[in-house]
Amino acid sequence: MKDNLIVFKVGTSSLTTPEGDLDAGKLKKITLQLAQLHQAGYKLVLVTSGSIAAGFRRLGFDKRPKKTADKQAAAAVGQGLLIEEYTRNLLAKGIVSAQVLLTQSDFADSRRYQNASNALNVLLNHQVIPIINENDTIAVDELKVGDNDTLSAQVAALLKADLLVLLTDVPGLYTANPRKDPDAKPIPVIENITPKTFQIAGGAGSANGTGGMATKIKAADMATKSGVPVFICSSADSQALIEAVSQDNQGTLFTANDKAFNQKKQWLAFYAPTAARIFIDQGAVHAMAKEGSSLLISGIKQIQGSFKKDDIVEVYSQQSKKLIGKGKARFSKPVLLEILDQNHPEGIFIHRDDWVTTL
Repeated sequence: MKDNLIVFKVGTSSLTTPEGDLDAGKLKKITLQLAQLHQAGYKLVLVTSGSIAAGFRRLGFDKRPKKTADKQAAAAVGQGLLIEEYTRNLLAKGIVSAQVLLTQSDFADSRRYQNASNALNVLLNHQVIPIINENDTIAVDELKVGDNDTLSAQVAALLKADLLVLLTDVPGLYTANPRKDPDAKPIPVIENITPKTFQIAGGAGSANGTGGMATKIKAADMATKSGVPVFICSSADSQALIEAVSQDNQGTLFTANDKAFNQKKQWLAFYAPTAARIFIDQGAVHAMAKEGSSLLISGIKQIQGSFKKDDIVEVYSQQSKKLIGKGKARFSKPVLLEILDQNHPEGIFIHRDDWVTTL
C-alpha cells in the first residue's frame, strides 16, 4: 500500500447487542485492533454507525425508534456517548481521535467537498484517527447520504484510500443468501460489478441496521470506480480488522477499476447537483462515451430545464433516452439557444475535461 491509508466502515450489527443496544465489548474489540494498526504505521479512518443504538434507551424507548424525529433525537443523545466510547478506548492506547459529522451537502458543494478533504488529510498527517458519521440529528432525506456504506465509499474515494473495508455480520458476498440456502458459496473476488452482482446481493440487513448487502455493493461500485479496492468481511473475529488489511480472513475483494476517476471527476460523477437535461444524437453519444471527446453544440437535439454558465447538466441519448454522463455547461441556456438557431452551430458545449461518462 502506497500511503497505508485504510477506511473501515463498521455497521450497527457489528456494534450492538441482539436487543439493539450499543455493545461496549464489541466497540472495545474494534478500537484495540485500530490501535494495533495505528501503531504499525497505518493511516486509519473509521466510519461508524451506532449513534441511534447508543441513545434510544436514554430517551425511554424500548426498542429502536422508526419515526424520523425520534431517530434524530436518539442520534443527538447517542452520538456523544458513541464518540466518548471510541475516544476513551483510543486514548488508553495513546491515540487521538476526531469526530467528523457529514451530510450529503458536504459532498454536493465543490468547495465544502475540497474543504472536507483538506481537513481530513491534516488530521491523518498528525496521526489522528477521524471517526466519521452522518449528521443524523439535522439531516433530512434531501440532505442524507443515505447509509454509512455509501458514506464510507465517499470518504474512501475523497481521500484516495488504499483500501475500504466494510465490516458486517456476514463473511462477504455469497452466490445466494447463506442464511436461507445451504448450497450458497462464498465469492472471494469480484473484478467487475454488474447488474447480476446486485441481484445476488439481495435485500435488507439486520433489524437493528439500515443497510443490507445491496448497499455494500453500491458502495463498492462507487469506491472501485474511484480507484479504491473494497473488502467485505465479518466483524465477528477478534482480529477481523487486522486480517482484512491483507484479506487473510474470509470475505469478498472487489478490485479497483483501472480507469479510475480523479477527484474532480468523482465529484462530477457522484455528487454534483444537476440543473437540466441535454439530449444528443448518436454521433455525439459515440464520440463522448467511446472516444472521450467533448460535446459539440452541433450534437445537441433537445434541452429540458434551465441552467446557467458552469452549471452541471445531465446528458442523455436522444435515441435510447439513457443517461450518458454529466458535465459542466460552458454557457447558459439562452446563449446555447442563440447558437443553435444558427444554420451551422459551432463550438464546444461541454469540454471533455469537465465531463464524466456514467454508462
